[in-house]
Amino acid sequence: MTVIVRDFRPSDAEEWTRVRRASVPWMVATPEQILHDRAHAHPARHYRLLVAEEDGEIIATAQAGIAHESPEPGQGYFTPQTLPGRTGRGAGSLLLRTAEEHLAEAGATVLYAWALDDPQSLAFARNRGYEPRRSAHFQRLGLAEGTLPPRRAAPAGVELRPGSAFADDPRPLFEADAEVTADEPGDITSELEDYEDWLTNTWRHPAFDQELTTVALVDGKVAAFSAATTDGARTYLSGMTGTLREFRGRGLAKLAKNDSLHRARAAGYTDAYTSNDSGNEPMLAVNRWFGYQVCATEVRHVRTLS
Repeated sequence: MTVIVRDFRPSDAEEWTRVRRASVPWMVATPEQILHDRAHAHPARHYRLLVAEEDGEIIATAQAGIAHESPEPGQGYFTPQTLPGRTGRGAGSLLLRTAEEHLAEAGATVLYAWALDDPQSLAFARNRGYEPRRSAHFQRLGLAEGTLPPRRAAPAGVELRPGSAFADDPRPLFEADAEVTADEPGDITSELEDYEDWLTNTWRHPAFDQELTTVALVDGKVAAFSAATTDGARTYLSGMTGTLREFRGRGLAKLAKNDSLHRARAAGYTDAYTSNDSGNEPMLAVNRWFGYQVCATEVRHVRTLS
């Protein structure tokens, strides 16, 4: 049996989604999402989608690009994903080599990738020159079988609105997203400055659920939000939950997330996912309060190009 690597084609969208859902079920994956990402990626991102085929069947995928929103140039990222039960055939190695060559040509000097925290995945990364860094926990909340904390009334001066309430002018949400993103811990810092790109790749992204996103306003000003991404069927993922600096310490993000989760359950979503750095105990504690349980752990790896 022969494994080959090639570029993604639009006709691969359904198979791509099947592989992604099987290998990383805690991530939202839809055909519409991947087609949108491919069609609308910022040129500076040098975004490339790859698939590995074995006898005509897609058994692994990879996304590769440059973190163009980072103030530090030359940071590349990619992560190959292989169907469970189809590892050991060389698909991951071929995807990795192809992605590394592409990113090096695009100007990357440092490469980041996630690997599952299991012996096989960690050995794969180590044997190819990647060093482990921070880890992150993915957490699942069964909306169908579990219970959510009860909703509580918003404090005086606080109002909860769905993201769709900002359809005529989403710029306040862009500005809030930019501030919260700048403060988010991680290996790659991001600065959101391109409003038009944000409109295309966040606000109008097929996976972003404007209706289930919840925004907390204090005296009419955006203070916190919990962004929702969904697959339109059963899977709900908290894309970002955060509070603007001047409003922190008041429980507003928790209030917004609880509202979003309640509305997601009412809309028929059965599986809610979220993720946090393994060292971010305050947020992990918040998610335990909601009822989330860790379902997977990934380790960020890095390799510096010579």
